[in-house]
Amino acid sequence: MPNVEEPKKPEEEKPIPGKGEGKDEKKEEKPKAVDKLVETRHSITINGREIKYTVITGTMVMKEETPDREKEFEGEKPRAQIFFIAYTKDDVEDKAKRPLTFSFNGGPGSSSVWLHLGMLGPRRVVLEDDGNLPKPPFKLTDNEYSLLDQTDLVFIDPMNTGYSRPVEGEKPKEWHGFKKDITSVGDFIRLYTTRYNRWLSPKFLIGESYGTTRAAGLSGYLQERHGMYLNGIMLISAVLDFTTLDFTINNEVPYVMFLPAYAATAWYHHKLKVRKPLETLLKEVEKFAQGEYAAALLKGDALTKGERAQIIEKMSRYTGLSPEFIDRSNLRINDQHFFKELLRDRGLTVGRLDSRFVGRDRLGVTERPEYDPLLTNVQGPYTAAFYDYVRAELKFESDLSYEILSGFVHPWSYADFENQFVNVGETLRAAMTYNPYLRVFVANGYYDLGTPYFATEYTFNHLGLHESVRKNVSMGYYEAGHMMYIHLPSLAELKKDLAEFIQSAI
Repeated sequence: MPNVEEPKKPEEEKPIPGKGEGKDEKKEEKPKAVDKLVETRHSITINGREIKYTVITGTMVMKEETPDREKEFEGEKPRAQIFFIAYTKDDVEDKAKRPLTFSFNGGPGSSSVWLHLGMLGPRRVVLEDDGNLPKPPFKLTDNEYSLLDQTDLVFIDPMNTGYSRPVEGEKPKEWHGFKKDITSVGDFIRLYTTRYNRWLSPKFLIGESYGTTRAAGLSGYLQERHGMYLNGIMLISAVLDFTTLDFTINNEVPYVMFLPAYAATAWYHHKLKVRKPLETLLKEVEKFAQGEYAAALLKGDALTKGERAQIIEKMSRYTGLSPEFIDRSNLRINDQHFFKELLRDRGLTVGRLDSRFVGRDRLGVTERPEYDPLLTNVQGPYTAAFYDYVRAELKFESDLSYEILSGFVHPWSYADFENQFVNVGETLRAAMTYNPYLRVFVANGYYDLGTPYFATEYTFNHLGLHESVRKNVSMGYYEAGHMMYIHLPSLAELKKDLAEFIQSAI
């Protein structure tokens, strides 16, 4: 009989320190996502009246239902932790009579800090009266223009801005797009309204810049998905139709829409030969832009030499740019070129978001400016003020970086608008048609070259609203830029306009 080797016994598994032993080894559990909320109480005097209020600061866990309700997560899976700061007036007998406003900024990628500490909240960042950068260190002060005397306020940081983050194991990029952004913010609004028993309160949205795009999208989502009908929407420096802003070949609309704002900028910096009151000048430029200038652009190369010369002469008169530059630009002034060219002879650039402010590039021969002087004026003061305020006064502590302007959200997906310009105007039109009580207020800065006022007027003139609903739209104009509230005279005027709007909407 041949020799047969006895089978070797398997070696016993050695326990790994800290991991359990053999078959009894257990997987390390992930930390459970829970709400993290802090409540503080404060008071402020607005218009001679003391207002006592409560602030809830923190993160709320957002969950999504899962298909397998019996086995996984008991029907709901934690996905995100949304950071918010909510201000509610104390001693309110009937919440159904107290308005509630949800606020957010734009970007995409911006936290809510700008509207919060610049305009609406009870504390305000101190800048120079015209909005220029003060000398460090920076400080906060009571905001006598706060809207807290009119409405409770909830400031929302969209996903991956501020302290908002996905829960462990979730991919941040899922929220980096038009549709998911609206659903996540809309779902937070529904949850907050439910938890704090505010369904019967008059409800408002206020957004700035891309936040106006979000607000218009939310007007439809909240209505259709959650049955939440709003009383009003406040749009600060609005962009609903990107056709009016995108300087692309064969899209002539932006060149027409930006011309009055170019004229306002040239007027402010004393680049025009004829001095007129600003509003008188703008009426004249608007008429030219919609008429002769628009017709000239539509003619294209069919424009005669005589017609072209007349257009160049008027454009130079209204913009402060040289006829030679306008001719070389083929009558079409790109916004980036204007920022660089208007004050090139002074070695300066003008700002995009507030063209009152000037910058100074390393080289004066480039076609685009190196930076936007509005952002360099405000980012330092707002950052320092928020970090101190959230810990020292609101008692919320986190070692995370508060993403004031997050670059992590890019690239931003506009997949829903493939092969077309982004446009939420139709969503807003439908919401106002289904809810004919919905009112809209739009705040415009004359020196805003990011979302020019003339482009906003064009957008609303092309919404297709029935004449019975058009009266629900009102606009205000301010001698400042995109963040018109950093200019103290404009902030005072804006507060008055918004207070009147809220009262009219309820």
